[in-house]
Amino acid sequence: MKFEVDLRDLKFQLFEWLPTEELLAAERFADWDRENVEMVIDEALKLAQEEFAPINEEGDRTGIAFNDGQVTSPESFKAAYRILCEGGWVGCSNSPEFGGLGLPQVVGTVVNDLFAGANMTFCLVNVLTRGTAHLVEEFGSDELRELICERMYTGEWAGTMGLTEPQAGSDVGACTTRAEKQDNGRYRIRGEKIFITSGEHDLTENIIHAVLARTPDAPPGTRGLSLFIVPKIRIHDDGSLGEANDVHCVGVEHKMGIHASPTCSLSFGPNDACEGVLLGEEGQGMRLMFQMMNEARLEVGGQATAVAAAAHQAALSYARERLQMRAWNAKRGEGPAQVPIVEHPDVRRMLFSSSAYVQAMRALLLKTALYIDKTQVTEGEERDRYQGFVDLLTPICKAWASDWSFRVTEWCLQVFCGYGYTVDYPAEQYLRDVKITSIYEGSNGIQALDFAGRKLPARGGAVVGELLGMVGETAKAVADDAELGGPAQLLRQALGELREIFGEIPKRPDGPLVTVLNAVPLLEMFGVAFAAGFLLDQGRIARQRLDEMLAAAGVEADDAEARRGFLEGSAEAAFYHNKVQSAVHFAYRALPSVSALGVSIRAGEKAAMDALF
Repeated sequence: MKFEVDLRDLKFQLFEWLPTEELLAAERFADWDRENVEMVIDEALKLAQEEFAPINEEGDRTGIAFNDGQVTSPESFKAAYRILCEGGWVGCSNSPEFGGLGLPQVVGTVVNDLFAGANMTFCLVNVLTRGTAHLVEEFGSDELRELICERMYTGEWAGTMGLTEPQAGSDVGACTTRAEKQDNGRYRIRGEKIFITSGEHDLTENIIHAVLARTPDAPPGTRGLSLFIVPKIRIHDDGSLGEANDVHCVGVEHKMGIHASPTCSLSFGPNDACEGVLLGEEGQGMRLMFQMMNEARLEVGGQATAVAAAAHQAALSYARERLQMRAWNAKRGEGPAQVPIVEHPDVRRMLFSSSAYVQAMRALLLKTALYIDKTQVTEGEERDRYQGFVDLLTPICKAWASDWSFRVTEWCLQVFCGYGYTVDYPAEQYLRDVKITSIYEGSNGIQALDFAGRKLPARGGAVVGELLGMVGETAKAVADDAELGGPAQLLRQALGELREIFGEIPKRPDGPLVTVLNAVPLLEMFGVAFAAGFLLDQGRIARQRLDEMLAAAGVEADDAEARRGFLEGSAEAAFYHNKVQSAVHFAYRALPSVSALGVSIRAGEKAAMDALF
């Protein structure tokens, strides 16, 4: 099936909902204006549809080959990677000083949405390449930046994140990889890392590994970790490549999905000849690595959203064509014997729910990306304010979007019914591929613990309080609207529930246990409320646009027949109408869960802890 995209929604969120044009007026983004940004997005869509989507199925069916320590990528991936690099897409949101295009993060998020939706597996190598290069740009020496950053932002070299070890998965502090300083100032690295995305491949001539390791006298736990840049091939002072750096791929995982992305086990220094360069100072490893981890978590949320969006578009196309049964309201003996399944109420429910959730995920990602951009164009307290928003929303973007993307792809597979369970259509691949997004870059349970334990109480609760207040203002603004008023009331109730829960838990004697036991439900509650608020804000804007169009066409607001005819004859009017309906649908379907979860948390139910395993 052809890869389809709701480009209208992407551009609505980017330019009509978010103040992106105002952002482009900042000196940092002076090279860009709306016209150029739209050209970039259109070109990204063209690449996604013509180059990356056509090789998605091949990558899944063929996968990678592993032989004698070498990983071979599908041939089509190699050609596509060259095209990606030639366009400067790897570092599209990174600094022009080192070969990036310098686009705002919010625009880069749209580009990544298009690319990951077309072929999530193919795009995985870019995520960690950008992240590793940015680590070097922020914390490396001038010499290291000159040697590495441009080659990575342009895609000439790739990058990885080396955290996980067999005994140290989510428990990063249990890392045992060793690093010993040498007379030349570099460090000898020795240890094993597993689950390393793109740890070995043949798309680039060198791979730069960001590796957490422990120096000989380091304290236990994460406080004793340092961060090292370890190239696969050693780099001479002039940037040319030397001998191999004693980094070996000793195995690849056989996985449920993302088959063309090599997930590698790496051995560093089995011959005691692996060298790395320290970033920052000894003992700063986790603090520095959190920059890359948080960037990757946002990109993972974006991957999840993109795959869910692709699954929805595929299901929608299928439902418009697949004929089954009479219309639900057809009288016996009347009408065609079969109608497109998009006319059946249950199918419409699944399709519209998936659409609303995709829009909600996208809104969370783009709003957070905008706040990242705001940290780049502001200073002092204002910058700290936006950074607080980013810190709070990052685990929601990662965990909430990846959890619901799996649900959305499941709904979309169900639209295909029996055919969805076969390889004849892309639904089953979307379902398999997207599941990894709730697992890697910090499993969603870890995200929830971080959210509930660190992000919610940050700055005495001021950050979450301000965001909840902003969402509350949206609810106030549409309280009297005929269609949006009901959802606004539900949103106000949800916000009240969140404030009460947030205020009550710390005062309870069992508060710490209640928090960790309900961290996932807490993140879910806040994710739903923020998503509903963002969609309601978009519905407010869409309502205004639609009313203006109806007035200009001379259609009376209370003339239902004329209104329907106008909507059916205008794709633009239908888009705004559906935006309003998406806000309504999401509010009534999702917001009641906030109160329901609140009931279970308040009850202090701890059966899971009391049970015997």
